Amino acid sequence: MLNIVLIITDTFRYDNIGDRCPAMPVRTPALDRFAAEQATEIHGFFTGSFPTIPHRTDIATGRLGWPNYGWQAIDQSSPNHVGSILRQKGYVTQLICDCPHLFNSRFQHGFDAAFQNRGQEGDKPLLHLNDPIAETTPPEKTRSQPMYRGRTLADTHRWTNRYFTTEGETFCAKTGNTVVRWLEENSEAGPFFLWVDFFDPHEPWDAPEYLVRRYDPDYVGPPMLHPNYGRSTDYTDGELRNLRAHYAAEAELVDRYVGRVLQKIDDLRLWENTVVVVTSDHGMSLGEHSRTGKTNISSGDDRYWPIYPEIGHVPFLIAAPQVAKGGTSALLAQPMDILPTLADLAGTSLDPPQDFHGLSFAGPLCNGGEHREVVVSGSCLHPQASRGVRRKATTPFAVTKRWGYTPVGAEGGAELFDLSVDPLAARNVAADNPRACAELQAAFLAHLREHDAPTDVLELWLQAPLKGADGVSSIDYE
Repeated sequence: MLNIVLIITDTFRYDNIGDRCPAMPVRTPALDRFAAEQATEIHGFFTGSFPTIPHRTDIATGRLGWPNYGWQAIDQSSPNHVGSILRQKGYVTQLICDCPHLFNSRFQHGFDAAFQNRGQEGDKPLLHLNDPIAETTPPEKTRSQPMYRGRTLADTHRWTNRYFTTEGETFCAKTGNTVVRWLEENSEAGPFFLWVDFFDPHEPWDAPEYLVRRYDPDYVGPPMLHPNYGRSTDYTDGELRNLRAHYAAEAELVDRYVGRVLQKIDDLRLWENTVVVVTSDHGMSLGEHSRTGKTNISSGDDRYWPIYPEIGHVPFLIAAPQVAKGGTSALLAQPMDILPTLADLAGTSLDPPQDFHGLSFAGPLCNGGEHREVVVSGSCLHPQASRGVRRKATTPFAVTKRWGYTPVGAEGGAELFDLSVDPLAARNVAADNPRACAELQAAFLAHLREHDAPTDVLELWLQAPLKGADGVSSIDYE
């Protein structure tokens, strides 16, 4: 059996890699080199259940969660857990993370050992209330909730982490260095399964300012560390560029420390007996669709927020002895497919307590061919939405080889995009393609039925949206 190293980043866009982002290319030399020299890059990978914990639950259980449940502890969602499933097959299992939500959602209990670097986002491991919480980002330029002692999340995060200014103090560095140490101390204890979870480049984006200035050298205003989760027009052009620069700098740091891990795998000569995956849970709107954020929690924005490609399309790089080095694949796949695929590539059969929804794509990955005809990214809506999809809701997005489709677009109507020429879904062509819309709606509903969606969820997507009703976004805080 082969070792397995699964590296998950948070909020890392598909177009960060390979200079693909036209608005502000991100420097990702380590991942570009990994793609060129060791891995195959899958270009058709899309998130399934959205956001953070639902996505990771899909991976850990091999099942699609969002039609049935939302953000909750993993043992409430399924008896499956990747750590315990692989441990029963003889694997040593380890979780190393700085994602603040995994331990709260009881992911650690399935592993032999689990380690968390604390202090990300709203996590407060050690108070120091004699020191004031300074304003780092103007409150009107960032999300309004949650608040702590009258300060925004961006302000609290910087205070909690004592306003670090050097690269070595960043979470990317701390988590990357922890993983490097683990590999040095455990490389001969295989087979092992190592889940590495970098929460960056999740906001607040507080990479050292000298890195930010490489992307935005002329900005002179207050730093834009955190989006407003609302309309991008709340920012000036200069502020929006600075917001994107902070994101880009944080993404570059992620690349650097994922690169340290990949270099250590090389140092230890593990490539020939290890499956390595680098992926992310979702991306982030940084001005696309006139939005900044990933869900709508702004009092000044009453639009629906579909999971457009800048959020739903994620990178997926995979290396294994039988996988082509420097290869590419256009196959469509989702997080629920990862666990059965890893098992196939690692040479082990799994006996999960609950059947997988996911399907292995090891065959088409290695030999060519298709995997899924349609993939759907979605978020579990609250029960009160069962009478119709309410305003502000995060709505699903379906993707085929050509089309991107949402049954409830920004203003409530169905939207269709030709992703072959419009990869960021900027031009709605639904009015010109009614047949394609009908086919995608049918495929979307079939996807729900195939993955055990309850009757009230199916009925929800057959009803007209409640255009005048106040609504709720997907949960990203408990």
